[in-house]
Amino acid sequence: MKNKSYIGIAFIILVFGIIFVPRIVNRIKDGKTVQNDRLSVSNGENTNETLFKIGPAPQFELTNQEGKKITNKDYEGKVYVLEFFFSTCPTICPRMNQNMLTIQNKFSKELDFGIASITINPENDTPQVLKDHAQKLGVTSKNWHLLTGDKTYIMNLANKGFNLYAGENSKVNGGFEHSGLFALIDKKGNIRCRKDEYNNPIMYYDGLEAKGVNAIKEDIQLLLEE
Repeated sequence: MKNKSYIGIAFIILVFGIIFVPRIVNRIKDGKTVQNDRLSVSNGENTNETLFKIGPAPQFELTNQEGKKITNKDYEGKVYVLEFFFSTCPTICPRMNQNMLTIQNKFSKELDFGIASITINPENDTPQVLKDHAQKLGVTSKNWHLLTGDKTYIMNLANKGFNLYAGENSKVNGGFEHSGLFALIDKKGNIRCRKDEYNNPIMYYDGLEAKGVNAIKEDIQLLLEE
């Protein structure tokens, strides 16, 4: 029985070789292999194949530091970076804010670039508090909105909408804990990201370390050119 199995497998391999190998060789000669035979996690709809399209970013409506209602539609036609933070955060937020500031400064002349910083402590972070925070931080871009609103709404937006963890925890310094990641959204409102060394989408960018910040700067430029 084993010999029959081996013969059957050998026959299948022989047929595959006769039928498909010449086709593959011809496609390589024609330069078509990469176009149609590549296995990839991409859905093939990306304008820039370097960056993966995760899907549409959640819709939102919040209030910015000037007391103005801001929605996701205000970012239409713009590439933007989104984060969750709070102004009194004693741990990771100051570093995230400073890194976001370097992103603002790099793209200060780009009218179709924006930033959304959403507080997870809206009971403290009123529009006026956020305005003061923006001035101390050095926010100069008209497209950088520090956003506040209903706490439950914001927590759902973070955890269920963007899948970026945020929550209250009385045992941690500051009373809140959250992800230190940045989301990158393209001009059509889709969350985009690069892939790792294994060709898997990273989903979001590290907003704390230089490697992640440099990566998102590179990819913002790619999206601006789309």
